[in-house]
Amino acid sequence: QVQLVDSGGGLVQPGGSLRLSCAASGSIFNLYAMGWYRQTPGKQRELVATYPSGSNTYYADSVKGRFTISRDNAKNTVYLQMNSLKPEDTAVYYCNARSRLNPAYVYWGQGTQVTVSS
Repeated sequence: QVQLVDSGGGLVQPGGSLRLSCAASGSIFNLYAMGWYRQTPGKQRELVATYPSGSNTYYADSVKGRFTISRDNAKNTVYLQMNSLKPEDTAVYYCNARSRLNPAYVYWGQGTQVTVSS
């Protein structure tokens, strides 16, 4: 069982920055592809950024150039640095871990609210 704890959300003005953290229960990065998703009321959860394999990264077009995913293997933590935030980035952000061996095994953090507003 993989446990993920999301943190770092909050209220920020447009143009501001936030860094989200996802602490995993153990050294799972070799076995799981890590990523961040977000969801707003009435919409499906959408992929924001991920490590699909190895050190490769993928970003949704809407955040490319503004968000950066990174990880600290020693701390078993994945980060999402969000810069130049826009009101449309407002959402609940969820950390995600998907098994590389069996993609049917997916785990989620509890989510952290990000609100971009003046």
